[in-house]
Amino acid sequence: MKKPKNKMGQVDFVLFATIMTLVAIGVVMVYSASSYTALHSKGCRYDDMFFLKKQSLWVIIGTICMVVAEKRDYHKLKKNTNFFMIVTIILLMAVFAFPDNHGARRWIYLPGGASIQPSEIAKYVVVLYMAKSIEQKGEKIKNFKYGVIPYLLVAGFYAGLVLLEKNLSIASVIMIVTIIVLFSAGCRKRHIALVLMLVGMAGVVFTVIEPYRMKRFVSFLNPWEDPRGDGYQLIQSLLALGSGGILGAGLGQSRQKCYYIPEPHNDFIFSIIGEELGLIGCISIILLFLFFIWRGIRTAIRAKDVFGTLLAIGITGVIAVQAIINIAVVTGSMPVTGVPLPFISYGGSALVFNLIAMGILLNISRQTAN
Repeated sequence: MKKPKNKMGQVDFVLFATIMTLVAIGVVMVYSASSYTALHSKGCRYDDMFFLKKQSLWVIIGTICMVVAEKRDYHKLKKNTNFFMIVTIILLMAVFAFPDNHGARRWIYLPGGASIQPSEIAKYVVVLYMAKSIEQKGEKIKNFKYGVIPYLLVAGFYAGLVLLEKNLSIASVIMIVTIIVLFSAGCRKRHIALVLMLVGMAGVVFTVIEPYRMKRFVSFLNPWEDPRGDGYQLIQSLLALGSGGILGAGLGQSRQKCYYIPEPHNDFIFSIIGEELGLIGCISIILLFLFFIWRGIRTAIRAKDVFGTLLAIGITGVIAVQAIINIAVVTGSMPVTGVPLPFISYGGSALVFNLIAMGILLNISRQTAN
């Protein structure tokens, strides 16, 4: 006799709609923010829709992958966890075989101009490993030696490989999300406090030992001290946000995207949103992310097992941490660092892997304890 298939409920449509709304806004804003640069760039064939076409293609691929992931039972990921971990390590090391980009080696370049950023996979692989392992460990998670140190070592190893690529921002995201998952799993508060202190100290050390990171930190404190150098990008971002006012200058009417903000369709796209759509546009984006976080936490709480709960918390945490960091950087609330705004910033591999993770999250929402 055939085994009965695991019946699933309805997908969280509100969560799905929130994700797709953010993706749709991203497509529109990537075109708006990049059109001027693309139109006047030989590398973009003087085509104002160059980045729009590429981003739209990645959206289609990512959406298909999300739908496929949403249909597959998330429990099947358990048996492939070790495989994903090994492949991710290989990919993280493979980046050193390719040319650097502004001193950083973060990408594997593919034929046709496409590229993959393995660090985008590493964030979710660490979450997957922790969700599987913590479920098996049970109450041992409250023991610092057996329940905390192993996860710090594994997460630290992946974060270390990412750090070698000159990518402190994503390495930080990995460690912050690790702490979030450990806290959600029931680790003792004093253990979490100790981990926060250790991660914070590591962040300070890795900032101080790299001169360019130290310059970024100093410029963050007073960007007007070097307005043409390290403080330039932040000043231009603040000018964009300030000139947008309450209602904004109008979609497509940004001035700062005209070679003032470098690559405005990437990490600083939120400042273009502020200039064109104003305070209302910025608040709308923030509310969408808050709405996403709420539905993600709701999905985690309603999951039918520990594995699903921690996996949902980790996936939600990755998006939440990146969104918070990106918006904080653009508004001058923390030092400039290269973290894209999820679903909205231009980028192929980041969007695809984020949407695959969303498919897993949506699948968890279909399997609840109720």
